[in-house]
Formats: sequence, C-alpha cells, structure tokens
Amino acid sequence: MTARKALVTGGNRGIGRAIAEGLVAQGHEVFIGVRSPGKSAEVAAEIGATCVELDLMNFATISSAVAETGGVDVLINNAGVLDEVNILEDASSFHISIDVMFLRPYELIRNTLPYMRQQGWGRIVNVSSGWGAFSEGLEGPGAYGVAKAGLNALTKALPRDLPPGIKVNAMCPGWVATRMGGPGAPRTPKEGADTAIWLAGLPDNGPTGGFFRDRTPIDW
Repeated sequence: MTARKALVTGGNRGIGRAIAEGLVAQGHEVFIGVRSPGKSAEVAAEIGATCVELDLMNFATISSAVAETGGVDVLINNAGVLDEVNILEDASSFHISIDVMFLRPYELIRNTLPYMRQQGWGRIVNVSSGWGAFSEGLEGPGAYGVAKAGLNALTKALPRDLPPGIKVNAMCPGWVATRMGGPGAPRTPKEGADTAIWLAGLPDNGPTGGFFRDRTPIDW
C-alpha cells in the first residue's frame, strides 16, 4: 500500500472522525479540516492526525488550509449542516447549506487538484446522502437535500473534466448515530465511514463518477 496524504473536512467528530481514523490506520498522513484547530487538537492527537483551520464559511481558509497540507492525494468532502427549516422563509439557512455542502466542496476540489494532477493520482470522495437522491424522493429537510443533490450532480459531471488518474465518487453513509443523525440511528460512525475509506483507496481500474452505499452502486 502506498501511503498518501488526505484531507477530511469536519474530521473532528462523527463520520468525519471515523474516516480520518480509518485512513490513519491504513498508514496515510491525515489532516482534519476544522473551524477551531485549538479546540480539536486533542481529537487530532487521539486520531494521529493534524489539524488545519478550515472554516467553510470563511472562503480564505480554503486556500490556506490546502497550502498548509502541502497538497493532498485524497480529499474527503464530509462537513455538513442540517437545518430543518422552510427554505422559502429562511434564506440564510439555505445559503449556508449550499455553501457548506456544494460550493465549498467545489472550491476544495479546485484547490487540491493541482497537486493531484502533478502526482498523476487522486481520489475525491463526496459524502452525500440518500436524502439528496431523486431516486429516493429528495427527502432531505430544509436545504439539505437540495445541497446534497447539487453535490451529486457535481460528482456525476466532474469525470469528464478531471485529468487522468483522478477519480471522484459520492457516497451515502446511511443513517448514522452522530450529533446530526441522533442517538437512535442504527449505524455506528465506523460503519458509516467504511465506503468513504474504500473509495479513497480505489485502484486504477476502480469506478469514477458513481454514487455508493455499502460499497454498492445506488441510483441518483
């Protein structure tokens, strides 16, 4: 196995932390992108990762975080927000959801791409949701489903413009017991993280532009 460098957004808790832990266990150098590195230093030490400041509502931190890593081979767009509000009555919540789960992942991809292109290898994993799938009724509350649907569309469209050797896929972790998913969810963060970790290490003949749950393709 070739050791790689990886950046996991929202890697200080929940599914993101489980993804970071799994990548560290495979021998990769892992950076977790967090809004407050000082508060997450203990988590990073426990994981064996490095914190970088990455506030998805502060556009300037995207380029500075990527620069701090020196470039990464693996990008996991995991950070998310969930506000169960009427999208027509709360425009600010709508814009935050679109920024965090669609526009900022796009910018992170653009900022990490030069290093991946130079290496001739890269893996981009967009943590999405069945709640953002038209096949499952686009059931995400508030702007969540809309933002995840946008992320899915980006995943589907990107392969035609990515350089050779770089793959992008989306995944649905299922209903996971996290702060967002709630304590009644049936899946553990480790179970939710498994497919993302698998996609991060796909071989050269692996899929790209797909949507997966439990390592199995699902419909958009």
